[in-house]
Amino acid sequence: MSDSYRVRVTKDHLVFSAAHFITFNGNICERLHGHNWRVAVEVSGNLDENSYVYDFIALRDGLQEIVNELDHRVLLPTLHPTISVEQNDNEVIARFEEKRWVFPTEDCLLLDIANTTAELLASWIASELVDRLHIRTETGIHTLQIEVEENFGQWAIYEKRLENSM
Repeated sequence: MSDSYRVRVTKDHLVFSAAHFITFNGNICERLHGHNWRVAVEVSGNLDENSYVYDFIALRDGLQEIVNELDHRVLLPTLHPTISVEQNDNEVIARFEEKRWVFPTEDCLLLDIANTTAELLASWIASELVDRLHIRTETGIHTLQIEVEENFGQWAIYEKRLENSM
């Protein structure tokens, strides 16, 4: 068994305010509502030539960029089996059964997820961070974990195991 190290970044400014609704149990749809979501990141792996697992500042700044994109938006899933989302230059229309919402395009963020749960938001954030920071196993990183707090004390945690892309 080899040694492994972890670094974690959580800051008071890694917070975004966003509206969403989710569906569950087939045909139950929550009312549109919002949260002040908090986000944290942790990566594990080997030490590099600088004795770092990963640069704290790079993690912080990369996560902050994503948080800023989520902030003050209506989060809508594009892969939901029964919510349809249509976007044009001026507006986004979301439909679920008899419900219909219309939002200005600039107020929305369309996410390639099936539902805007905290769990799937954590997964989406993890994938975005991996892509933007080019986090790979070749750099010694084994896992990346994203935590999303939807409400005080209610965290969803997603762990992404990285594979060698060579």
